[in-house]
Amino acid sequence: MFKSFFPDSRWFLPSLIAWVVICCAGWYGLHTQVGAYLGLKLAQPEPVIGLGHFVTDDFLLFYTYYAVCVALFALFWFKFKPSEWQSWSILGSAYILFSTYYTVQVSVAINNWRRPFFDAVQGALSPNSKVTVEQLNGLLLDFAHIAFMAIVVFVITSFFVSHYIFRWRTAMNNYYTSHWKVVRNIEGASQRVQEDTMRFAKIMEDLGTKMVDAIMTLFAFLPVLLALSEYVTELPIVGKIPLPLFTAAIAWSLFGTTLLALVGIHLPGLEFKNQRVEAAYRKELVYGEDDTERAQPATLKELFNNVRKNYFRLYFHYMYFNVARSLFIQADNIFVYVILVPTIVAGKITFGLLQQILTAFNQVSNAFQYLVNSWTTIVELLSVYKRLRTFEAVLKQETIPTIEASDNQT
Repeated sequence: MFKSFFPDSRWFLPSLIAWVVICCAGWYGLHTQVGAYLGLKLAQPEPVIGLGHFVTDDFLLFYTYYAVCVALFALFWFKFKPSEWQSWSILGSAYILFSTYYTVQVSVAINNWRRPFFDAVQGALSPNSKVTVEQLNGLLLDFAHIAFMAIVVFVITSFFVSHYIFRWRTAMNNYYTSHWKVVRNIEGASQRVQEDTMRFAKIMEDLGTKMVDAIMTLFAFLPVLLALSEYVTELPIVGKIPLPLFTAAIAWSLFGTTLLALVGIHLPGLEFKNQRVEAAYRKELVYGEDDTERAQPATLKELFNNVRKNYFRLYFHYMYFNVARSLFIQADNIFVYVILVPTIVAGKITFGLLQQILTAFNQVSNAFQYLVNSWTTIVELLSVYKRLRTFEAVLKQETIPTIEASDNQT
C-alpha cells in the first residue's frame, strides 16, 4: 500500500519524521534571528486585517524556509532511492501540506477580522455610536477578499489532491497486478485489487486531508488560543488554572476521543468480517453464472444468512456508538459557552473578542477531536487495510492474519 507509491526503504518514514522535527526546531529556534539579520519586521504588534495577512515578513520568510527544506529532503531521496512515483509522493505531499497550511491561515485571517468587525457592530448598536458606514463596508470588503482567497485555495487543493490520490491508487494497482500469480488464490483477490484499492484511495483522500488539516490547525490556532487565554481568568467548578482555554480544549477533546474509541472498539473487526461475508456471497453468485452446480438455493441461503447476521451485529454496535457520539457532539456545541459563563457575566470581554475566542476554541477543539469526527471513516479504513494487508503477508511469505484464516463470524 505504501511502498508502491513512496520510496521503498525502511528509512523513509523515520527520515521524514526526523527531518520534520529538525525543520520545526530550526524554524522556531532561529527564524527570529534570521529575520533580524535580514532586516525583516517579524511579530507584528497587531494582526494584519485582510489579504495583507499573507504577505507579512513572517510569511515571506516561512515560504522561503519551507521551500528550501522540501527541496533538500526531496533531492536526498531522488538521489539515494529513486522511485517511479517520487515526484508525486514526495513533492506532491509537500504541496498538500503547504496548501492545507495556507487554507488554515485563511481561517486565522478570518478570525483576526472577527474582532474589529463585531466590536464595530457592538459600537454601532450602542447609543451615540461613532461607527461609520464606511468602516463597516471596509471591513466587509476585507472579508470578501479573504473569502475569495479561500475559494481559490480550496478548489486548487481539492483538484490536486484528487489527482494525487488516483496516482497512489495507480501505484497500488500496478504493484498488486504485477504479483497477480501469487495473490490470485486469496479469497476475493479480484475485489481487493479493484474495489479495495479504490476504497483505500477514496478514504485516504477524505481522511488524509482531514488529518493534515487538523495538524495544521493546531499549529496555526494554538498560539491564538494561548494569547486569548489571558482574557479568561477562571473556569466553572475548577476555578483559576493556568491557560484555562488551552487546558479545557485538550481535556475535553481527550475525553471525547477516549470515550468513542472505547465505545467503538468492536466496529473495525465487524466491518472487516462484513466485507468477507459479502465477498463470499458475491463469489458464489458469480460462479453460478457459468456452472449450474454452483449457487444452489441452500448454499445461497446459508451464505446470505452469514451476511444478515453480521449486518445485525453491525446495526447493534453502531446503535450505542451513535448514541454516545451524538451525546458528545451536542454537549460539544455548548461546552465553550459553559466555560465562558463567568467571564461573560463579569463583562471582561467584548462581543468581538467573544467571537474570536469561540472560533479559536472550536478550531483547536475540532482538531484535537479528529478521531471523534472521523471514527466511522477510520473504521472503514481499518477494514480495508486488513484486507490489503493479506496481500502483503502472502507476498512476504508471512503468516496470514488470524482474522483471514478463521471462518468464525462471531
